[in-house]
Amino acid sequence: MPETPCRPYVLPTRVHAPLDYLLGALLLAAPWLLGFGSATRAAAPLLGGGALLLLLALLSDHEGGALKRLQMPAHLWIEALLGVALAVSPWALGFDRTAWLPHLIAGLLLVVLAFFTHTIPGYERRRTRSS
Repeated sequence: MPETPCRPYVLPTRVHAPLDYLLGALLLAAPWLLGFGSATRAAAPLLGGGALLLLLALLSDHEGGALKRLQMPAHLWIEALLGVALAVSPWALGFDRTAWLPHLIAGLLLVVLAFFTHTIPGYERRRTRSS
């Protein structure tokens, strides 16, 4: 799939891949780092989002993917949808009076990362240029 010129691709997949792992781990640790632990409704979206993001990174066809079964456009769509779900989760699940800022920040960050990342891994772009 050729990349469309209407999207400003500024983040290569070799940078996006470690960010997925870092953000996934941070989302998993966030409830304890922020003091609301795993027992609250506010922790569930962060824990689920972190686990999904790590699984997504492992399955994706980028430099950091272990299985390379999921192409980058699908990876980025799922990541953007996860970001939207995280961002709205405090209001949708009714815990907006206790902890909403980490969910909103993480969600918006995932949407931005998905929008600005190349849809073709760097090794694929180099291979097609040299052919």
